[in-house]
Amino acid sequence: MSFDHKKYQAFKPIKNPNRRWPDTTINKAPRWCAVDLRDGNQALVNPMSVEQKMRLFELLVAVGFKEIEIGFPAASQADFDFCRKLIDENRIPADVTIQVLTQAREEIIAKTFDALKGVSAAIVHVYNSTSKTQREQVFAMDKSGIKAIAVAGATALQTHAKHYPETNWTFQYSPESFTGTEVEFAVEVINAVIDVWQPQNGQKVIINLPSTVEMSTPNVFADQVEWVLDRINQRKFITACLHTHNDRGCAVASAELGLMAGADRVEGTLMGNGERTGNTDLVTMAMNLYSQGINPNLDMSDMATIVATVEACTEIATHPRHPYAGDLVFTAFSGSHQDAIRKCLQKRQENSLWDVAYLPIEPMDVGRNYEEVVRINSQSGKGGVAYILERDYNITLPRWLQVSFSKVVQAATEKTGGEINSRGIRQLFETEYLSITQDWKLLSYDIHKTSDGVDSTVEFGGDSFSIALKGSAKGAVEATATALSNRLGKKIEVEAYDEFALTAGSAANALACICVVIDDSKYVAAAIAEDTTAATLQALLSAVGKSVALSAVQVA
Repeated sequence: MSFDHKKYQAFKPIKNPNRRWPDTTINKAPRWCAVDLRDGNQALVNPMSVEQKMRLFELLVAVGFKEIEIGFPAASQADFDFCRKLIDENRIPADVTIQVLTQAREEIIAKTFDALKGVSAAIVHVYNSTSKTQREQVFAMDKSGIKAIAVAGATALQTHAKHYPETNWTFQYSPESFTGTEVEFAVEVINAVIDVWQPQNGQKVIINLPSTVEMSTPNVFADQVEWVLDRINQRKFITACLHTHNDRGCAVASAELGLMAGADRVEGTLMGNGERTGNTDLVTMAMNLYSQGINPNLDMSDMATIVATVEACTEIATHPRHPYAGDLVFTAFSGSHQDAIRKCLQKRQENSLWDVAYLPIEPMDVGRNYEEVVRINSQSGKGGVAYILERDYNITLPRWLQVSFSKVVQAATEKTGGEINSRGIRQLFETEYLSITQDWKLLSYDIHKTSDGVDSTVEFGGDSFSIALKGSAKGAVEATATALSNRLGKKIEVEAYDEFALTAGSAANALACICVVIDDSKYVAAAIAEDTTAATLQALLSAVGKSVALSAVQVA
């Protein structure tokens, strides 16, 4: 069969019995380097135009990146021109360092430095492939030949940098396909490069350990990182960097565990765009730190602008479930989830630590509104529906009415097969409960206290007539219900009713909800009025009107 797992073999982990990283926690942000304009750009179907690159560069600066890889200037005229544009037009802020990539070849390195002429500071990132597969099948070289390429590249960087003493140079080396390289050989090559650059004498050096192709679980990658960093020369003078890819879907996890294993710096892209399945997603990784109370040193508060800019420049749509950034990531459709969110938000004290069910961060921190948190479809329950009415219309429903109304909403969404918005929910509530049955409008009422309770006179009707009912009981609702029972010759019982104050100062200040039982059938209604008594009496009349024709009252 074509789908045959036997052609593959499990990745062999290294022996690292004294590993320390599992007991380590991340307590500060790494140095970040955004590679959207190089790694991200080369992975696009349609590479970015100069205008798109500039727009994305300005976004990266605004978000707070201090190191930005802008391209591969020796491999592309477009990248060369963009590099020159940034330098010649003074587009690089004083606190931002650009980074460029180059192969470990003399002529390419020379052109790279030519592209950087006049820049105040830059990171030159040189690489060559070191993995067993690349050595044997791509380059047909032994280990000594591969190491010689790395040393030659390191030497060339040093030589060309001396021609531009006005620039603050940082050298970076990557043993490409590090994850497929024997760790002993990786250390051998890295140490050979370090011996050329001599970071202990003041040269700034970054050693990058790329998961060029993700080949193992993140814990194995962390073992590789820790093993190598424990054995490279001049470690205290070197910045250890990670560049993870997402072939197994674990780029962020690998980068996080790599930091635990001793790395200092992380390269990645906004939204994770990159070769094949992508790079480390810096939005996700930075927000993961933020959600743990760690300052990521990046400002993700305007997530809508970040998403819109990345989409415009890459022409790649953001998945609605993309962590922290997708349209639906803070949205709860499930009834139990909605109910939990609603209860947590009701109990939350201002300025207290964030602790809300199903919401790892407060959506407002990334510019999202609570309107996006709870959305209603056929899977939603009473809590979500009640939350929408409370949030948008200041309408609080008693639990018994939440149950009743959620069934109305569910029936409507099942009929359409989709979602219902806030306005649609309010319209359903109006139609189902607030609408007054024709000719059952409360016109006036008069309540007098007595020693036994109250005497109530209620007048209701339509445009051409009215009916007055008088009754006595312990309260106005019971007195009116009794009068209606006597007039109709039907047993009318008030099973439940609740009154709520609305926003102070509005024309209608009270909401009443009522459930009555007439001849063993339940009828529910609600009303909004200037005061609670008027609202409750109107709700009672509306509920009875759903069962009884006005003619019956008139005849009686």
